[in-house]
Amino acid sequence: MVTSLLAILALVSLLLTVWRWTVATAFPLHQRGPVPRGPLPGFTILKPLKGCNAETRRCLQSWLAQQYPGPMQILFGVADPTDPVCAIVRELLAEFRGVDARLIHCRQNLGANGKVSTLRQLEPHILHPLVLVSDADVEVPAGFVADLAPLVAAPDAGLVNCFYRLANPATIAMRWEALAINADFWSQVLQARSLATVDFALGAVMALPMSRLRQIGGFAHLADYLADDYELGRSVVQAGGRIDFSNIVVDCREAPAGWGDVRTHQLRWARTIRVCRPVSYFFSVLANPSLWPLLWLAAARTPGAAIFCAMALLFRVGSAAWLQRRLTQENDHLLLAWLAPVKDLLEAVVWAAAFSGDTVEWRGEPYKVLTGGKLVRAQGSALAGLEILGREIEALKDPAEEMDAHTRLDQQ
Repeated sequence: MVTSLLAILALVSLLLTVWRWTVATAFPLHQRGPVPRGPLPGFTILKPLKGCNAETRRCLQSWLAQQYPGPMQILFGVADPTDPVCAIVRELLAEFRGVDARLIHCRQNLGANGKVSTLRQLEPHILHPLVLVSDADVEVPAGFVADLAPLVAAPDAGLVNCFYRLANPATIAMRWEALAINADFWSQVLQARSLATVDFALGAVMALPMSRLRQIGGFAHLADYLADDYELGRSVVQAGGRIDFSNIVVDCREAPAGWGDVRTHQLRWARTIRVCRPVSYFFSVLANPSLWPLLWLAAARTPGAAIFCAMALLFRVGSAAWLQRRLTQENDHLLLAWLAPVKDLLEAVVWAAAFSGDTVEWRGEPYKVLTGGKLVRAQGSALAGLEILGREIEALKDPAEEMDAHTRLDQQ
């Protein structure tokens, strides 16, 4: 009975892998649209910042160097004026004086999600009808915003996001995570889209009309959610909008990370998805393309099971290498294609660990993820009580106070 069940699960996982590969292969990745003619609507880019690494300057510079045939505004937001990222932004603002860009001190604590707190304080400064939110570690090509604008400016536009690749995996642990992102994640999103309406967004780049943002009440209702990208996409769909995907791929450039960092990152993702989408997360293990064939082989120990397992693993390795090559347009990962089954087995461990608790580590602090995805500091955190007191104090201050980088530069 158990052997037969494992055989069925092994077949199901292979069919789901083939389906995912087929859907992803058909998507017109990297195909740019026609060159926009004439001026485009104004675009405001929001960049919430916290900390920096060796890649930060390169990533931020790519946004200031955009060649956009229309008005463009860039708002950099930072909670702590002594954050070392401020020095990088000031240097870039001095270099790109012709760009309408500002560094704003977002000193209020407006929710458990620090990124959303910054976005809420940047929101009143938005000048243009199109809005884009992007993480600090994202690098884009020179014509990216111009390529994206027609999709966001369409009359029926909801929210447009982009697939992304981990562009600088510097360690074996990051190579494992790169496989999860560069081969599996984007193809799983497309597989989900082929099955039902997508009601979530991808956080690297999220662009939407300002009218849509106002329609859902701005960033305020995202303040206490860990997965603010998921919640933003869900809110847009509930308000009648749709989620679209650009053909352009952006780069995410992260600081070097070891196994401990990657494990923490993956477990945070897993527990967040489990809380936000419990049913789909539970059944997601059925699509593990290496786990079930190997379990069937261990239980059956027959030539037929061995042949099937070999075929399944061969297709898994080959399709993962192909999908990663298609997203990254590079071949440096091919020698590590054997990591795919290893990644699947480790992912099964992470999947199980997601059910063992509801706490995650984020920005060095422990949090508890509540039902529905809301975020609170875990009991015992040194900042748990101070956060509540801080919010009450900040609420009494003048929300209009800011740090304008242009003014600071003039003073210097």
